[in-house]
Amino acid sequence: MSEPQIHLRDKVAIVTGSSRGIGEAIARSFAASGAKVVLASRKMDGLEQVRDAIEKEGGEAFAFACHTGKEAEIEALVEAAVGRFGKVDVLVNNAATNPYFGPMMNIDWGAWEKTFEVNVKGYFAATRAVVRHIQARKGTGAIVNVASVAGFMAMPLQGVYAMTKAAVVSMTKTLSVELGPDIRVNAIAPGLIETKFASALTQNDAILKHVLDRTSLKRVGQPSDVAGAALLLASDAGGYFNGTVLTVDGGWSLG
Repeated sequence: MSEPQIHLRDKVAIVTGSSRGIGEAIARSFAASGAKVVLASRKMDGLEQVRDAIEKEGGEAFAFACHTGKEAEIEALVEAAVGRFGKVDVLVNNAATNPYFGPMMNIDWGAWEKTFEVNVKGYFAATRAVVRHIQARKGTGAIVNVASVAGFMAMPLQGVYAMTKAAVVSMTKTLSVELGPDIRVNAIAPGLIETKFASALTQNDAILKHVLDRTSLKRVGQPSDVAGAALLLASDAGGYFNGTVLTVDGGWSLG
């Protein structure tokens, strides 16, 4: 029997939050591995740049502007993906927001609601839309949720963001049971990754030193580090992963 390969040939994948950072890296990795990729983010400008880069590298991509916190826009995204490529096999929930940095007691309700709308409701709405499509065509598929190590521990100054990521971990585990065996649901928990999203941390010398001091690999992660984990979980090579949360943090959470 041949060994399963880490590729996504003949697969169609939606990657949310794919205009930059981790989402862009995942989308480009998937395209390079044979997938037709649907790029989704709020602003089309960034998506078009990623689409053009993928096409220049010989891949195939379709850009669709979508606010993942809005259920109607999620439904339109999945409909457009199916209209363009005929189906969806893989969903990567990556789009996230973190509008507030400070003590939990001081957050205003607007920032709270925005964080939960995108990071939790958005993940669930996208998952439900894709799952209903896969089930309607009696297919199989894979969901990959980008969570965070923040969801496992106390996270001062990022408490509400961490709560949403803990919710993503819980959602991943429950859905993996409810949707198996036809649809696998797994998550990735990145540590500190060098992105614009994390710049408040990577550009703070004190915070950066604290992280690197307890990270055994002694470096900040790169988006490509997370993309490799996503590719494994989405591909047939990861076919026996279900309900798993892969920590990708260079050993930080062991410190």
